[in-house]
Amino acid sequence: MDLMIEKAQPDDLREKPDENNLGFGRYFTDHMFTMQYQEGQGWHEPVISRYHPFTVDPAAMVLHYGQAIFEGLKAYRGKDNRVYLFRPTANLARMNVSAARMCMPQIDVNQVLNALQELIRLDQEWVPKAKGATLYIRPTMVATEAGLGVRAAKQFMFFIILSPVGAYYPEGFNPVKIYVTDTYVRAVPGGVGHVKTAGNYAASIMAAVEAKKQGFTQVLWLDAVERKFIEEVGTMNIFFLINDDLITPPLGGSILAGVTRDSVLTMARAWGIKAVERRISIEEVFAANQQGTLREIFGTGTAAVISPVGSLHYQGRECLINEGRTGALAQRLFDELQAIQYGWKDDPYGWTMAI
Repeated sequence: MDLMIEKAQPDDLREKPDENNLGFGRYFTDHMFTMQYQEGQGWHEPVISRYHPFTVDPAAMVLHYGQAIFEGLKAYRGKDNRVYLFRPTANLARMNVSAARMCMPQIDVNQVLNALQELIRLDQEWVPKAKGATLYIRPTMVATEAGLGVRAAKQFMFFIILSPVGAYYPEGFNPVKIYVTDTYVRAVPGGVGHVKTAGNYAASIMAAVEAKKQGFTQVLWLDAVERKFIEEVGTMNIFFLINDDLITPPLGGSILAGVTRDSVLTMARAWGIKAVERRISIEEVFAANQQGTLREIFGTGTAAVISPVGSLHYQGRECLINEGRTGALAQRLFDELQAIQYGWKDDPYGWTMAI
């Protein structure tokens, strides 16, 4: 496919926000990428154009039957003023996993990556220079065919938008308070918990709202069958350092295969840390804390990178971790990942891509 580039006119350019007060997902750059899909024709009309609203039919199937998937990755402004992507092919490959599960068409990873690079080159002045700020990248695919009736759509739109962002959590790199719910479930075996489809996040909102009302930052989900084994946090995978073992729940169809999760496992093992993927119950965590063997808990994800957990709250009980302080391993992982992502140090894993 030949990529068409239609630059925004001077009057369409947006005022850039204060890089020290970006928040998350509040501002968007001057341009976006779109392409269309028609069964029998495949993907076509790849265009980079000015950021603009688009029109869909009221009967667009995404609005009624939820065929919507997305990804999240970032671009980083390095010390040498170069812009870096972190494991972009992993995110785009995971999008194809989501597409397959949701009966949506596959994308050509290389073609989309090339379009993404061109989009970032065009909007490179939007990549923040402020410390800790990044350019968040949101590839999305939705069903645009107009029609009522539960079936797989035949028309889709794929688009990429860019958003300069600050820290995901307003409290910054500090331990967060997490509420463990056994009232609601996020995903079931055989369902769609392992893919980034919009409905997963819609289903999680009620528990998140209730947790926030009680003063918690996030929700930790338990398994849907026994409601005792830990799965993941609303926006992150989760890790536990018990004695010298770094433990995270295994991928079993109801947990997202996080790119940051995989990066942490790779780095920890390279450092000689015993990193284990196994089932772990909430009661085991509380017992380990009572015995003094629970050293750290932290979450991992593109938005927050590493998020130390200061306390868990479950059935009226509190589990205070490391006296509510950031653990040494979480800090080391955060520092090392940031150094690689921003190009501050050599990347021994081949994860970064300079634009």
